[in-house]
Amino acid sequence: MAHTSSTQTLPASPTVPRHVAIIMDGNGRWATSRFLPRVAGHGKGVEAVRAAVEACAARGVEYLTLFAFSSENWRRPADEVSLLMRLFMVALEREVGKMHANGIRLKVVGDLSRFDDKLQQMIDNAERKTAGNTAMTVTVCANYGGRWDVMQAVQKMLAARAAGGASALAGADTFSEDELAQYLAMAYAPEPDLFIRTGGEQRISNFLLWQLAYSELYFTDTYWPDFGADELDKAIASYQQRERRFGRTSAQLVEQAT
Repeated sequence: MAHTSSTQTLPASPTVPRHVAIIMDGNGRWATSRFLPRVAGHGKGVEAVRAAVEACAARGVEYLTLFAFSSENWRRPADEVSLLMRLFMVALEREVGKMHANGIRLKVVGDLSRFDDKLQQMIDNAERKTAGNTAMTVTVCANYGGRWDVMQAVQKMLAARAAGGASALAGADTFSEDELAQYLAMAYAPEPDLFIRTGGEQRISNFLLWQLAYSELYFTDTYWPDFGADELDKAIASYQQRERRFGRTSAQLVEQAT
């Protein structure tokens, strides 16, 4: 099922965000601050992922999206990239069974063609195993970029039109947001209510550029390995103080509430 963009409708603003998206930043700096190699930070970051999934599930979050590896991260030292790939495989081996037992669906989105065949097969197996689960959806963005997402959606839309699908009736020169949005990598999920970035940086870094249009943004100096349930609660508490107007005025919100 494709979800309708929040820019096209006036969605409800739940007390607990339905969809939380996180840039997990600061693993390397966490390790460096402790005079440890950067690899130690990445290993600790994997543990923090498990804690975040458990905390979000306990608080009623339906969708959790994690930016694990961007299309720009290939620029990092080769040994660090290799380690990240190994950690990804280890995490899949260790965690998928637990996620499945708890009714959690796993999705991995991004340009997966650059990963080796073994990792691609592991991802496919994990998605198939958990496909029917409904308690929560965890999405891992790997070799993902927001600009890549929009471009691949345009290409798929044009290919569908060329194949003579129903969308071709809309005309060759025009298309709507709804038509394009159904081809985005995360068309199966509602747009994030809350975006969190750890590690002190305050930018989106090519993450979910389309989907974050009306998300509430929360930045924290806490490094990802230290981001636990208490830190998640702080982010949710900040979200609960926001007035989500979606283009309306405060007075209109008051009228709607009464």
